[in-house]
Amino acid sequence: MATRTAQLLRACHDVEVTRILLVDDHASARRSIRALLEAAGYDVVGEAADGRSAVQQARELQPDVVLLDVQLPDIDGFEVAARLAENGRAPKVVLTSSRGAEDYGDLIHDAPAQGFLAKDELTGEALAQLLTS
Repeated sequence: MATRTAQLLRACHDVEVTRILLVDDHASARRSIRALLEAAGYDVVGEAADGRSAVQQARELQPDVVLLDVQLPDIDGFEVAARLAENGRAPKVVLTSSRGAEDYGDLIHDAPAQGFLAKDELTGEALAQLLTS
């Protein structure tokens, strides 16, 4: 399995998808996800705790990927994804939640996002697979 993960991460790195902005309103979740992503070889370049900060940091930091929690205290992740898509050089957006994709129905499918990963399924390999699909 380690070989498969390494291949997927190399694929991500080959297309320069390494810089990640992490957006989650729970500090403990951000810490855990940051540690997981950095251990998998990703470069977490910033963190945001709400939607407005996420949009601002995405513009300033220009990450390759925004790992975006759907439920935020000000504007939800779907609206953040839409605002990021309006930007000329929009990053890839991966939506995430502690709830399953089925709880959001067509909202995930209709969002300008690369895809969705439930937080309990989030691994470096799962993210790499989604980003290279």
